[in-house]
Amino acid sequence: MSGLPYAVENLTGAQKQAVFHKDGPLLVIAGPGSGKTRVITHRIAALVKQGVSPFNICAVTFTNKAADEMRQRVFAMDVPRGVHLSTFHSLCVRILRQFNEAAKIAPAFSIFDETEQKNCMKEAIKAADLDLKNFPPAAMLETISRLKNNLEDVKIFEEKSGDDYFSKCVLKIYSGYQKILERNNAMDFDDLLLKTAFLLRDFPDIRKKLNERFKYLMIDEYQDTNHAQYQIARGLASEHSNICVTGDPDQSIYGWRGADIGNILAFEHDWPDATVVRLEENFRSMPEILAVADKLIVANKSRKQKKLVPVKQNGGQIVVQCLEDEQAEAEFIAQYAKQLLAGGADASQIAVFYRVNSMSRAIEEAFIVNGIPYQVVRGVEFYNRREIKDILAYMRLIVNQPDDRAFIRIINTPTRGIGQTTVSKLAAYAASRKISIYQAAKDCKKIESLPDAAKIKLKTFVKMMEGFAKDKDQPAAVVLEKVFKESGLYESLKAEVAEEDYSKASPIDNVFELINSAKRFDGQQAGSLVDFLQHIALFSDTDTYDGTNGKVSLMTLHCAKGLEFENVVIAGLEQGILPHERSVDTPSELEEERRLFFVGITRAKTRLCITLSRYRTIHGQLTRTIMSQFLFDAAIEPQEIIEEKTDLDYDESDSQDSFQEQAFVKGQLVSHKKFGLGRVKEFHNLGADSIVVVEFKNGPVKPLMLKYANLSIIE
Repeated sequence: MSGLPYAVENLTGAQKQAVFHKDGPLLVIAGPGSGKTRVITHRIAALVKQGVSPFNICAVTFTNKAADEMRQRVFAMDVPRGVHLSTFHSLCVRILRQFNEAAKIAPAFSIFDETEQKNCMKEAIKAADLDLKNFPPAAMLETISRLKNNLEDVKIFEEKSGDDYFSKCVLKIYSGYQKILERNNAMDFDDLLLKTAFLLRDFPDIRKKLNERFKYLMIDEYQDTNHAQYQIARGLASEHSNICVTGDPDQSIYGWRGADIGNILAFEHDWPDATVVRLEENFRSMPEILAVADKLIVANKSRKQKKLVPVKQNGGQIVVQCLEDEQAEAEFIAQYAKQLLAGGADASQIAVFYRVNSMSRAIEEAFIVNGIPYQVVRGVEFYNRREIKDILAYMRLIVNQPDDRAFIRIINTPTRGIGQTTVSKLAAYAASRKISIYQAAKDCKKIESLPDAAKIKLKTFVKMMEGFAKDKDQPAAVVLEKVFKESGLYESLKAEVAEEDYSKASPIDNVFELINSAKRFDGQQAGSLVDFLQHIALFSDTDTYDGTNGKVSLMTLHCAKGLEFENVVIAGLEQGILPHERSVDTPSELEEERRLFFVGITRAKTRLCITLSRYRTIHGQLTRTIMSQFLFDAAIEPQEIIEEKTDLDYDESDSQDSFQEQAFVKGQLVSHKKFGLGRVKEFHNLGADSIVVVEFKNGPVKPLMLKYANLSIIE
């Protein structure tokens, strides 16, 4: 294998086994920091070196950032162009555009973002004569997303659903929602997967073509696949079985959006002749950090046994601190960051993780007061800005004229004297003839209810859009710049900004940043405006993370997946937060929460700081907290332990010295005044501060400070 720019001698034995495996199924269990990306890119180069055409290799991952990193590494290894490297959704877009006739869609379809999906859902609920309060759009979108991920389209759901009132309502909403999408020649994210899975299932000739095209399939983060993605993977490898999946059951954290950890756990069952390689050596974290992660994760049952073997020598630092409330916690985190910065740490190598976005507010305030530069990694907000949505709506209408949502957004943006009355008449005419609103605007002379003045304005708009459409095959940046200047958007935004504000980031700056992004896209890929729009539509929070801007990163634990930092802070280690309150009564969800904490811990290279607070404002109420059971699992203890009172009317006289020294045994049946009967899961003998973890019959698992718990031993 001489000829690879990166010496294979630097690979471990397990890495070499995975890299040089050629034919047949391969499962790579890759722990955090084990060089997984290196293995995938070296494997691509090794396949090419062994005579496989780059054109026959497909590597799929879950984020644009991960795909871009792989693309750059493969390019640096002098692998000839032709390898398909993308996200799952991007691969599906490519397949659907290639086989659009079989999928019964037009090739230049729009991909609706969450806001547009919600608007469509509201329309569908109203059309079904149902109340938005009883059928909240967000909840209905979640329900339909689950159905699509399980490959249940409207027809299948109708056959399987019950005869009860709720099922009938869901069917009506689902059907209406899909009709709205179809009318706009649009899809949501789940449709991309569902329609691709159905293509592979229902069209053997297409399945065979794709198997011949992608003779070697590699899927990264396999533990995060849902049922639809699982079926797509099986379909793409059904003819040749050359499927290599990499992943780690201990890092499966997306069950709430349909990911099924069972897919990776069952790989050897699905592919009985699979080779299994375990990457256990960790090149990222100090041994002290890995020891905590190992102790934590062994409490999970749904996993494949492995151990994190540190390559680095001792030198890691772990701080666990209990504070009074979220303000004190935020101030402690800010001071901790300041201390690191004063010691020469790079701000880009400091990250603060939290379970839910709302926790960032107090931390941001503390960082602002302390003058600490930071970025909140929640990047899709850029694409939710009014001016960005406006110009992208122009682009969508240029390539996809049936997109009524785009038309309605821009018909009077900037103001051109076309009001809501005119739009309503256009929409009614379009609906009566089953055409798009844009087509109705083109035919406006036939609409008798429209005044001549409105027809003239509509004709002017249509003429402008038809002119833009002639350039749709030009590079995306060229089209964007032309539309920005010639549509009137530039002058309109300019008029909104006073001269003294030009020094600040303005809507104009944001649009030019979008144009610059398009230029970068045009330079990296030989794509079109349609490609650029679909690239943006599949954008995720993590894709905006910038590790070179000299700022501390604030993000959710879910966003942290795939990243690494010298210094990591994880905030809010309390019952109800981590683990989240919705998970504590369901064993599988509790295990996922534990994996989420595991992911957070294993992002840290050298320093790990964990914080919790005695009191936290939850749903507007200042609430006494209980320390997270995960701290017991990981055998780490805060410097100041939380003393949990389970009853508001607790009296000091209730505490008994004999109880404080009493050792409890796992499996022992106990009774609690508030929670009833339960069995002891764990006992942590800390003297006067001993803690007993009890699983109560009514569901919750509670870590209780023994001296306040007043437990009665039943057996």
